[in-house]
Amino acid sequence: MAKVKKTAPRLRKLSVYLYIPNIIGYVRVLLNCIAFYLCFSDKRVFSVLYFISFVCDAIDGWCARKFNQVSTFGAVLDMVTDRISTACLLVILSQVYRPGLVFVSLLALDIGSHWLQMYSTFLTGKTSHKDVKDSTNWLFKAYYGNRMFMGYCCVACEVLYLILFLIAGKQSESLVDVVASAVRQGSPLSFLVALSLFGWAIKQTINVIQMKTAADVCVLYDIEKKQKP
Repeated sequence: MAKVKKTAPRLRKLSVYLYIPNIIGYVRVLLNCIAFYLCFSDKRVFSVLYFISFVCDAIDGWCARKFNQVSTFGAVLDMVTDRISTACLLVILSQVYRPGLVFVSLLALDIGSHWLQMYSTFLTGKTSHKDVKDSTNWLFKAYYGNRMFMGYCCVACEVLYLILFLIAGKQSESLVDVVASAVRQGSPLSFLVALSLFGWAIKQTINVIQMKTAADVCVLYDIEKKQKP
C-alpha cells in the first residue's frame, strides 16, 4: 500500500509535465535552440523557426483552455521561453546595429517589467499575471483584456525584430538609417515595418506601465506589512 501511495503523486506529477500545451512548450524550446544555432549561417531558416516557435505560443494557450490543461508550470514555462527567446534576439540585434544600447535597454525593460508583474501577482494572491481588472490604466486593461489587441502588439514586436535582423547588411549599421530606408521604400516591406512599429510602440508603453504598476503593488505590500501589529 505504501508503494502505491508513493507512486500515485509521481504519476500525477508526470501527467502535468505531459500536458499537451506543455509538450508544445518543449517543442518551442527545441525550435529556438536550433534557430539560434543557425542564426548567422542561415537567416531565413532562423526567422522561420523563430516565428513558428512564436506562433506555438498562441497554440499552447488554446490547447490549455481547450483540453482543460491550464497549469502554473505551463504558464511559467511559456513566459520563460518568451522572455529568453526575445532576449537572445535583442542581444543579437545589439551586436548588429548601433547604438546597441537601444536593444539592451529594451531587453532590460522586457524582463524587468514581466518579472515585477509576476512577483506582484503572487503578492496579491492572483492566479494569473494577466489579471489586471483592478488597474486604473485603460491601456493596460485593454492590453490584457483583449486577446486580439495583445496578440497584435506581441506579433508586431517580434516581426519588427525579425525584419531588422533580416535586412541588416553588415555589423554596426545605423539603426535609424536602416529603419528610415525601409519605410521610404514604398514597398509591402515598408508598410509591414510601419505597422509593426506602431504595435511595438504600444508594447513598450505597456511594459513601462506594467513595471510602474507592479512596483506600486510591491511598495503598498511593504507599507501594509509594516502597519500590521
